[in-house]
Amino acid sequence: MRSLLVLRALHHRNFRLFFAGQSLSLIGTWMQRLALGWLVYRLTDSPFLLGVVGFAGQIPSFLLAPVAGVLADRVRRHRLLLVTQTLSMAQALVLAGLVLTGTIQIWHVIALAIWLGAINGFDMPVRQSFLIEMVDDRRDLGNAIALNSTMVNGARLIGPTVAGLLIAAVGEGVCFLINGVSYLAVIGSLLAMRVRPAAAEPAGPMLRGFAAGLRYVAGFEPILALLLLLALLSLAGLPYTVLMPVFARDILQGGPDALGFLMGAAGVGALAGAWYLASRRTAAGLGNVIVAASAVFGGGLVGFAWSRSLALSLVMIALVGFGQIVLFAASNTLLQTLVDDDKRGRVMSFYTMAFMGFGPLGNLAAGALAQRWGAPWTLTAGAALFLLGAARFLNRLPALRALARPVLQAHESP
Repeated sequence: MRSLLVLRALHHRNFRLFFAGQSLSLIGTWMQRLALGWLVYRLTDSPFLLGVVGFAGQIPSFLLAPVAGVLADRVRRHRLLLVTQTLSMAQALVLAGLVLTGTIQIWHVIALAIWLGAINGFDMPVRQSFLIEMVDDRRDLGNAIALNSTMVNGARLIGPTVAGLLIAAVGEGVCFLINGVSYLAVIGSLLAMRVRPAAAEPAGPMLRGFAAGLRYVAGFEPILALLLLLALLSLAGLPYTVLMPVFARDILQGGPDALGFLMGAAGVGALAGAWYLASRRTAAGLGNVIVAASAVFGGGLVGFAWSRSLALSLVMIALVGFGQIVLFAASNTLLQTLVDDDKRGRVMSFYTMAFMGFGPLGNLAAGALAQRWGAPWTLTAGAALFLLGAARFLNRLPALRALARPVLQAHESP
């Protein structure tokens, strides 16, 4: 019975198709992420350029997400996803071609990172707001979000481990090629869906639609507080990902296989966190879960920063992965449960801006600080800043809960 509860969103045909297609495609995505970091560090030996590539891959999302959010509330999200997935496939194949022919240069990597970042600026808010169209029963939405996180992090467990072994054997290019081909799975699943279009906002000036969404977010403190906490996590906490090659090679004295194991361990922790959230019946109590996840993330990040043992580092980074995904998925569930349907795309665009938009600044700062202070001190400072923000969220939690409770009860009632 417990397993049926955890998997209940898979009873919906469209979500089942999406889950199957994305599960295959995301393995390739995680392979590319690891291979890209290793490629940059191999070409440049520069922590700063790792930060630059991370910045280039995420800043377009910050700039384009507001436009994507308005579009997601006005046009067919299903069609937009077909476009974004096709363009992502093209990006991976171009990258593979440059690496396999031995013509890749760092400016190619930066340009292609900008390309993918622009695509993700549209893809993420559209994909997140599309979840409600794949699940017929709104009460299963939280479970669908948690299963989506399970899928992402199951791939995160497999992809980096395979990529690390492939890089050591044949180089990074094969990883990019596999990722390009893997997009066929999700494109096929989207084409097989039968989707009823959601209610759309009437057409009008883009700026006016964006302003209406901004007023909505700013006027409801529970949504605003969640987005601010996620923005701080993205700015101060998540830049650990761009410094992972530094820890794998220079601090732990490993190679691409060690980097793959570290990324895989983060995936194990994240998968456990997503599975835990999938077993929950409602969004009640998620505020406390977010606070606890923040503490686990911050403590794990400090432990990872100062570990000099691969075994201990694997444990610490697993805790980081657990805290990170619980925090993001629980916040996503609360946001999607609280938001009005006609503003879902715009709220999820702000979610994308918080998740992807502040990350570029954090990545750039982390690369520069790691060059000057060293990677361990950089991660420690980021963890401390994030934990201060989480403490502020904890202090405001009773008031936020009082504001959110009537909306949650109304949305979760049969």
